[in-house]
Amino acid sequence: METTIPVYNDHLWKFVKPRGIVMEPVRAWTANRLADNGQQWVQTFARYNSGTYNNEWMVIDYKLFQPGSKELKPGLLTIIEQLPGYVTYADVTDVLQKQGYWASYNLPYFPDVYNMSGLPAKFDNFGDHFSHDNCPRAKIIKRDQSKITGRKSLYEFMRYNDYLNDPLSKCKFCTPAQNADYAISARNDLNPHNGTYPIQILEHMMFGATDVKMTSHAAINWLQMEAVSGPTYDPLPPFQWSKHDNKRHFGHPDLFHFKPIYFNGTNLPPYPVE
Repeated sequence: METTIPVYNDHLWKFVKPRGIVMEPVRAWTANRLADNGQQWVQTFARYNSGTYNNEWMVIDYKLFQPGSKELKPGLLTIIEQLPGYVTYADVTDVLQKQGYWASYNLPYFPDVYNMSGLPAKFDNFGDHFSHDNCPRAKIIKRDQSKITGRKSLYEFMRYNDYLNDPLSKCKFCTPAQNADYAISARNDLNPHNGTYPIQILEHMMFGATDVKMTSHAAINWLQMEAVSGPTYDPLPPFQWSKHDNKRHFGHPDLFHFKPIYFNGTNLPPYPVE
């Protein structure tokens, strides 16, 4: 799985060339087919780096996971981050062991990637919005991750957005102060058109989380997952295209108010409740 990381350093784009590279989706597909563990996946993915669609990828090797074990085996979690002209990766199972969770915020984890991407200047101008450890999502996850006890609470956590009431959803330089981007599941369509915002990403726009996909050790062994389509709702109003008259769309339902469903790749019954 991945989260996209931004590139604000324009000098890096010279490394995106039409020859000698392989586009990012093809490298991910190839790694999926050739790798047998996290190290092989990241090493395969790193070859012929295109510098396009730059992400932090997180690779879990479920063969190494033993439910109930207090000690995680090395190689369980490997991450790789990509920029134009640069790739780095590491086994971060020790961080997972120490924290009890791993989270990704659309900001680079590795300091060299963070610095090369041009983010330090953004941090100097706009503060914690561009901080890996102290951005709003990082603070919300750190505060609430211990509440996750199973599938239901994980689903609710991944869809969480109570921006009107959560103090961590407050934007220091925004009017109004409570911002719907500052949540686990962003809903920028709910930010007022006539608000004032220090950066574009916090403005009113058709932007935010569009779904949730989740699995577990029990589910992965049955090739199963759960997913829900559409921006988050409850306590928020469901997203509805007809309330955004100036936005054209094709092939969508008007109202996104769906419940999660199982994806069962093997036609087996739903996996046991954890």
